[in-house]
Amino acid sequence: MLVQKLLVATMFAAGTLGLVGCASVAPTADYATLDKAAQAKLTPDSVVASLKDGNKRFVGGNMIKRDLMKQVKTTGYAQYPMATIVSCIDSRAGPEIVFDQGIGDVFSARVAGNFVNEDILGSLEFASKLAGSKVVVVLGHSSCGAIKGACDDAVLGNLTGMLAKIKPAVADVSMAGDRTSKNDAFVQMVAEANVKRTVNDIVTKSAVLREMQAKGEIKIVGAMLDVKTGVVSWY
Repeated sequence: MLVQKLLVATMFAAGTLGLVGCASVAPTADYATLDKAAQAKLTPDSVVASLKDGNKRFVGGNMIKRDLMKQVKTTGYAQYPMATIVSCIDSRAGPEIVFDQGIGDVFSARVAGNFVNEDILGSLEFASKLAGSKVVVVLGHSSCGAIKGACDDAVLGNLTGMLAKIKPAVADVSMAGDRTSKNDAFVQMVAEANVKRTVNDIVTKSAVLREMQAKGEIKIVGAMLDVKTGVVSWY
């Protein structure tokens, strides 16, 4: 009888483990924070894949249950992020959230309209060349207020000069008809053009990052977040 009970218990445990293995189960709070050795093993392609997986978890409501204070203690004396994300300040576009990343996983440079200037380029060079980040992602998003402002030639204090940095993307879109923020399709096209222009600006204006990409040490990519669905598209 004892042998039968042990056999049943073993079979039940094996079956349970099998079900758990097949189910979509969010990783636990023990999810590892990157250290120097783990970061060094990453490739640009593997990092992009990780970010894509993170967005799928976010959209599917299956986000990792992290112990953030444990990550604070782990990263308190050193950090080894896998990616650097240039994104808009929009409250709906937080990169750590939409890519389901924790403390110490990504560098984040945020400015309305997700463009780059000398200061941001310097930050990206630090992140990639000195701190080991494997990917630079330019993350735009739908319904972007900065893009709408550039489309409408908005004028307001320092905002005027900032929007001037986005207006070249407006000119990149050859769409006829309504070229204002009232045309959602036009705004979306400008937002996408702005991402592509920013990716190009990074490559052309930073010799450091251009060389690293040419050697395969990093990858510089563009992406767009749909703020109505949370889905990130890549190109």
